[in-house]
Amino acid sequence: MKPDFQKMNNMIPAIVQDYKTHEVLMLAYVNEEAYDKMLETKQTYFYSRSRNELWHKGETSGHFQNIKGMYLDCDNDTLLIYVEQIGNACHTGAYSCFFNEVMPFSMSQQIFHELYKTIEDRKIHPVEKSYTNYLLEQGVDKICKKVGEEASETIIAAKNNDKEELIGEISDLFYHVFVLMSNQGIRVEDIEEKLVKRHQITGNKKDFHTRGEY
Repeated sequence: MKPDFQKMNNMIPAIVQDYKTHEVLMLAYVNEEAYDKMLETKQTYFYSRSRNELWHKGETSGHFQNIKGMYLDCDNDTLLIYVEQIGNACHTGAYSCFFNEVMPFSMSQQIFHELYKTIEDRKIHPVEKSYTNYLLEQGVDKICKKVGEEASETIIAAKNNDKEELIGEISDLFYHVFVLMSNQGIRVEDIEEKLVKRHQITGNKKDFHTRGEY
């Protein structure tokens, strides 16, 4: 199976998604040469319509895209590429090119990833009077202090047996932990991978405290 490059002046659009979160990272165009290079190298190549030349994503910035899967649509004229994104996909420094909100959508299923993405964006695009920027500027000692305070307040709320108060305190704790993760270069995906590894082997009855299965 091969793309039909004849339909659109020997080029087809390619939608690039994060293979773990399925977040859409960018849209670019692929000609036959770029397609063949992707099959050969397992990294993304596109054709620049403005420069009229082939380009290897990440060759200049170091923000390569390692291909994890590639699919054609039903008409064989659009590619969907799942990638491991190294660094950021967008030339502006944002993780995804699609950060200009036109119509918001419910993000309840991806709220942890969205929260983390917002914290990461504050690093690149600081906002005046942003609490996140304040914490990041203060550094790890201040962030750890806040994590400790929020953990204590979570315990107090639990002892008070107040569900709404507890939900609020847990939310505050999660936020500050995410700021700590961002500050230390730890992604949400890193935590997900660790939890999956600890959870996946049913037959291996290791005690959780030995860092085995739950």
